[in-house]
Amino acid sequence: MKVSQPVEFRKNLVSNINKIIKTNYKMENKYQNLKQLVKTSPALSTWHRAIRCYAIELLQNLKEQNPETVKCFEEGTPIKEKHLLNGADSWMDYSEAGSSLIYNYDIAERVCTPSEFKKTREGEKNPSKNEDWMQCQARALSQAALLINLNQFNC
Repeated sequence: MKVSQPVEFRKNLVSNINKIIKTNYKMENKYQNLKQLVKTSPALSTWHRAIRCYAIELLQNLKEQNPETVKCFEEGTPIKEKHLLNGADSWMDYSEAGSSLIYNYDIAERVCTPSEFKKTREGEKNPSKNEDWMQCQARALSQAALLINLNQFNC
């Protein structure tokens, strides 16, 4: 009887380890699938490539700053915009808090074509008379969150 106890213990231990490995592999896969879907989403313009870049950033920030949400996503709970906002009330607040790009030059470089970048004097001039670079970035972040939301159900 004493000999079988270690054997049973080993079998249970191996079984539990295999369950943990399978769960972690599955968890990593769903997040990675979403990230891959976002990376390969069609982007025919500079603006859409910028949105895709912001979406990848949002997913990376989510994994680093809120791994529990990623774990819940792996188990079937959808990612909500509030999770991506990481405590901010709006995408404008998110931008102004420095959670994404903070310099006009960097924002303009990401969202503009080369000719638009030159036209705005590398971010010195606002992108339009109706918005500044932070507002432009907030709009792009909002669309990036939508891109994530649309793709998360395809994983």
